[in-house]
Amino acid sequence: MRGWWRFVRTTPCFVLLVVQLAGVLLYPWMETTYAGRAAFSLFGLLVLGLTVVALRATPFLSWVAIPVAVPSAVLLIVTVFNGNDQLYAWSAGFEMIVYFYTALSMLAYMLRDDEVTTDELFAIPAVFTLLAWAFAYLFVVVQALDHGFSGSGEPDRTWMELLFLSFTVLSSTGLSDIVPVSGHARSVVMMEQIVGIFYVAMVVTRLVALRGQRSERRGATSPPVEDDAR
Repeated sequence: MRGWWRFVRTTPCFVLLVVQLAGVLLYPWMETTYAGRAAFSLFGLLVLGLTVVALRATPFLSWVAIPVAVPSAVLLIVTVFNGNDQLYAWSAGFEMIVYFYTALSMLAYMLRDDEVTTDELFAIPAVFTLLAWAFAYLFVVVQALDHGFSGSGEPDRTWMELLFLSFTVLSSTGLSDIVPVSGHARSVVMMEQIVGIFYVAMVVTRLVALRGQRSERRGATSPPVEDDAR
């Protein structure tokens, strides 16, 4: 048990990734009732707090995200009690900044040296989920401005629908039944497509380069083969 706890403490990216993936499974049960929405907000605060904690392992400054995370948390709590969607859009805007900042900091964490630790390996999917969450919150803001994902006069898309759209766009697996209908919505979707392709290409290049460096080090440290032929 003590070894497992030490592993959790030394791998903040792993903890953040597990909690975010748990959120993907839990969110569908949280959107239909008042109690569920309250639990949704508490879970969002948990993820937001873990995001700030994960920044401590990166070369970026964690305190920079705190002034943005605090108003986001306050607005999220207030939204639960009064149901004001405009406040939720403001909260989403602040959370978007925190998630983008954390994704960039974890990216720098992954690329800062030639030795890959266990936590840096978990940072690879964690950055992907952070980007998906960040763009989903950006979609919430765009939807509040011009109903860019539902159309005027139609019900707005739920958080789970926008998160699903963000994952499908970032992974380049398609838009499914959710499509952007306004110019602004299409612009942010195209930006996420570019980010998704760039991130996958960068990770693949990084892993290939590390493998090449490891092979070079093994070749340099292996003893020379003597020629027995006379």
